[in-house]
Amino acid sequence: MPLHRGHEKPDERPLSVNPFYGEADPAVEMSEAPPKHRLADSPLTPTTAYQLVHDELMLDGNSRLNLATFVTTWMEPQAGVLMGECRDKNMIDKDEYPRTAELERRCVAMLADLWNAPDPSAAVGCSTTGSSEACMLAGMALKRRWAKRNADRYPARDARPNLVMGVNVQVCWEKFCNFWEVEARQVPMEGDRFHLDPQAAAELCDENTIGVVGILGSTFDGSYEPVADLCAALDALQERTGLDIPVHVDGASGGMVAPFLDEDVVWDFRLPRVASINTSGHKYGLVYPGVGWALWRDKESLPEELVFRVNYLGGDMPTFALNFSRPGAQVVAQYYSFLRLGREGYRLVQQSTRDVATRLAGRVEALGDFRLLTRGDELPVFAFTTAPEVTSYDVFDVSRRLRENGWLVPAYTFPPNREDLSVLRVVCRNGFSADLAELFVEDLARLLPELRRQPHPLTRDKAAATGFHH
Repeated sequence: MPLHRGHEKPDERPLSVNPFYGEADPAVEMSEAPPKHRLADSPLTPTTAYQLVHDELMLDGNSRLNLATFVTTWMEPQAGVLMGECRDKNMIDKDEYPRTAELERRCVAMLADLWNAPDPSAAVGCSTTGSSEACMLAGMALKRRWAKRNADRYPARDARPNLVMGVNVQVCWEKFCNFWEVEARQVPMEGDRFHLDPQAAAELCDENTIGVVGILGSTFDGSYEPVADLCAALDALQERTGLDIPVHVDGASGGMVAPFLDEDVVWDFRLPRVASINTSGHKYGLVYPGVGWALWRDKESLPEELVFRVNYLGGDMPTFALNFSRPGAQVVAQYYSFLRLGREGYRLVQQSTRDVATRLAGRVEALGDFRLLTRGDELPVFAFTTAPEVTSYDVFDVSRRLRENGWLVPAYTFPPNREDLSVLRVVCRNGFSADLAELFVEDLARLLPELRRQPHPLTRDKAAATGFHH
């Protein structure tokens, strides 16, 4: 999310109002066009205000054609109605809206069961505004548990906490380390390994390590990190050194895919070393943006002193969140999706999405100009780059040309030690149908003859061209 500043040289032209917008006197509507960067002196009619905003937003991209985002862009109309009915309910006010609070509690219980908590009734969790907030909460719990275990020597100059993770983590983990003064220790990419190596992660751990983050579904290429192997490497480390390092699983996307499609992949609370898990309800949880979830395997994994008990509007309310007031609509929509689909419904939806991804990856590979890094057989996401013999254009040229047809496909360079590798990534979501995938590959194929005739890639500054969207 960009940090916006005021315009250095504001556009002083007022907004243009079509005279047909005026409900009473078109001439008045034309003469009272509102300014852009300051509040107008007088109000507009609701239809005029709506149309002005609506017309400007037409220039946004089509969210259904946005193959960069993991965020849900389609829900059933009934879910939209429910969200409209609940958008005025303050999620934090559990005393005034007890049924909304109950639906949140049920969602936590369902996720605890889905993620195989040893005792789902003992697991604790909460809704958040998304996975970024959930990761912050999980990181705070890891740091506080470490600080309590090392109270005899922390805080001290030689006891700076650190967090171990792959260089492919989402930017929220870098933010956490920055905001909460934790050293980020990152395992670089090597060769064709585009995520964390379990042994390398274990070797970065020491007595100041608060935890290790495993990513169930890397945003760079859609691959699962080997969480079970990571836990095994940390088990071996504990046997050698006595260090007991917990694991947090960032399941922003995979936490709502693997339980339905990859039941044999052990990554969740079945692993005793996994202390906490987060997911984005608004990604493969199939809810419109603004909901995430954070769960801890038991009360001991979430230090009690981090939970605030607030006397708010007459009720004693335990809360553990960075945000306070927020609408209950997204939580209600999450419960609707759980109730509507059940396990089998989620399995069918996610399998359909994976089928689209794997077929589309195969079609892209068959064009002959591209090399696949992943095939969409874990997350319904695949990354690809140009084949070695392609020298007339690069992935940034492809991304730019696809945008001309409405397709938003990010092109970006990988992090250390694979900065030499630039890729395109396609995220397949519910609502991106096999028909849309066919139209995408047809548009891509139509662009290739012209791209092949270029004398060289047209991108001058790869850093400026990078459009990587988590």
